Amino acid sequence: MTKLLRPSRSKYLTVFAHLGALLTMGAWGTSFLSTKVLMIDGGFTPVEMFVYRFAAAYLLLLLFTLKKILSNNWKDELQLLVCGMCAGSLYFITENYALKYTTTGNVSLLASISPIFTTVLMAVIYKMRLRMGVILGSIIAFAGVACIIFSTGEGFEIRPTGDLLALSAAMSWAIYTIAVKRLSPIYSSLFITRKLFFYGVVTALPLLIMQQAPMHIAALFDFSRPQFGFNFLFLVMFCSVFAYLIWNEVMKILGQVTANNYLYLQPLVTMVAAYFILGEDIMLLGYVGCVLIVGGLIISDKMK
Repeated sequence: MTKLLRPSRSKYLTVFAHLGALLTMGAWGTSFLSTKVLMIDGGFTPVEMFVYRFAAAYLLLLLFTLKKILSNNWKDELQLLVCGMCAGSLYFITENYALKYTTTGNVSLLASISPIFTTVLMAVIYKMRLRMGVILGSIIAFAGVACIIFSTGEGFEIRPTGDLLALSAAMSWAIYTIAVKRLSPIYSSLFITRKLFFYGVVTALPLLIMQQAPMHIAALFDFSRPQFGFNFLFLVMFCSVFAYLIWNEVMKILGQVTANNYLYLQPLVTMVAAYFILGEDIMLLGYVGCVLIVGGLIISDKMK
């Protein structure tokens, strides 16, 4: 009588990690819509958006991690500082300011190069031999991102200042991915995420203090315009606290390269969310982009 083999615990973890990556991309992909409401309708500056959002997320996580404030040594503390800058202040602020100097299409396309930077850095630093499926899948998924961006009618026009800022954002996220790899086996995702938020806020505070525009924090407590408060809570709870916690766990289980390939889904999620929430049309090129992104992710994960 044959026995039914149960899937191993690691297989269940892998499945949950893939689902967690999809959930995170859903949060981050729709975060652009909430950010748009606060920045365009509420007048919030990019620096304000980042500092208020991450500061609130940090205070929430601090309630659950009061027992351990500092890391084990100063070397780890400095590495956490790098994580906070690269996945926090440097990434968000360079990306947002890039929009002032180049097109939205350029920023979206160039920022999506981050998984490619991650793959290259992993190969160089950790002497990893990359599978052909990873390389081919990344190229196909990136082509899908380009299709989605160009489907909105925005072409690619070289504008050095903004384009370099967008590339800096992509590289900073890749550096965070590499830096957190050594910390993940030592510290919990809760601790790493909390420190990331802390150092992200600390390194962005000088920019907030120096900004010429007036502060708009009072708008978050204006009950006559509840859309600001609701969108801010969505950004704090789902796009910051839950999404970063899940993402750090996803990278532990799937590895940095496989996890970061899911970032190609962000433009797809944004496009679908804009269709249902804002009523924006999806062009034929957008559907082609969807197929290429999903196909690229499957090839990257399955092709040996």
